[in-house]
Amino acid sequence: MNRQIELLSPAGDLEKLKTAIIYGADAVYIGGSNFGLRAASKNFTDEEMVEGIEFAHSRGKKVYVTCNIIPHNEDLKGLEEYLLKLEEMKVDAIIVSDPGLFMIARQTVPEMEIHISTQANNTNYQSALFWYNQGAKRIVTARELSFEEVKEIHDRIPEDMSIEAFVHGAMCISYSGRCLISNYMTGRDANRGECAHPCRWNYALMEQNRPGEYYPVEQDERGTYFFNSKDLCMIEFIPQLVESGITSFKIEGRVKTAYYVATVTRAYRMAIDAYLKDPENYRFDPEWMEELKKASYRDFTTGFYEEKPDSEAQNYGSSSYIRNYDFIGVVRGYDEEKALSLVEVRNRIFVGDEIEIIGPGKETKYVRVASMKNSDMEEMEVAPRPMELLWMDLETETGKEDILRKPSF
Repeated sequence: MNRQIELLSPAGDLEKLKTAIIYGADAVYIGGSNFGLRAASKNFTDEEMVEGIEFAHSRGKKVYVTCNIIPHNEDLKGLEEYLLKLEEMKVDAIIVSDPGLFMIARQTVPEMEIHISTQANNTNYQSALFWYNQGAKRIVTARELSFEEVKEIHDRIPEDMSIEAFVHGAMCISYSGRCLISNYMTGRDANRGECAHPCRWNYALMEQNRPGEYYPVEQDERGTYFFNSKDLCMIEFIPQLVESGITSFKIEGRVKTAYYVATVTRAYRMAIDAYLKDPENYRFDPEWMEELKKASYRDFTTGFYEEKPDSEAQNYGSSSYIRNYDFIGVVRGYDEEKALSLVEVRNRIFVGDEIEIIGPGKETKYVRVASMKNSDMEEMEVAPRPMELLWMDLETETGKEDILRKPSF
């Protein structure tokens, strides 16, 4: 199989960038302090961006920077200086949705590779050709497309233009993420990076002539979350994604945790590698799906890929995530002589806990916490404080950056 498939992971901060790359991402997408659509994520200072890009490039990976807001006039101030700074940092591409911002980028940093965001509503091949003729090298297709529609776009665009598409993560009720509800209800403009996610709120129906009388859309005393989409999950469809012409598999989630990034990236890495190794004899492994369910998630859907979603694609009962596992620690070192792991604690750990250890390119290990010691090598029964470094006997050898988790039920 000679087609190059890129696994593109989200990185809301420097820790998540490093985690994504360590756990198998070929590229990450990040946001700086301006011009991106995820104000809720920590995003990167200039210094962190430089460090992250150097970390990625030293491992042969790429970094794309989001500049995909739909800007008003005042939002364009400082754009040229920002783009020149990104060029100096050697970012691999910027992600753009607005034609005005695109034009400024082409004029200011003409050698910069530009990818067209899903926010630009890329739903047809003529749109893709338009952007190609302007100088774009990649489009991120709208989430509202089927396999067949993506395949037709692929077949009608030049060979040196690539297609990126979301394969996992949160869906939006608005067309390719263009939402006005947040602005209307909270004054926070989703198209300028400040979405309040009102699609996840609880709603009821009120008829104009019956003010104050609220009717649940479904027979449920709590009302209903009728805007609330299930999460996209396409890990069972790796062959179909490849055959449709998608070459960059994008995971949503810059505001998610480092544990989420590691777990989801690792699962898709295993599935993609298995397919690329032997496409003709590829078989989906249900363990990959079980792995995804060990990160927080809403119930899964295949979105528009197979057919237009029906009512089953919505989650009417709750807007909450399903969390079956707790992220409890990260291995920061291993003492071979003492057979002890140095663990940075993230949640409470007790001696005797039955836990799981995952690592990049490794099978999941099922172990027990046999003992814990503090920095003075004093025995402890519980690790009560997050970010504390403790020595633990986990009855197995561990690697740096391995992640510890345990069931939360």
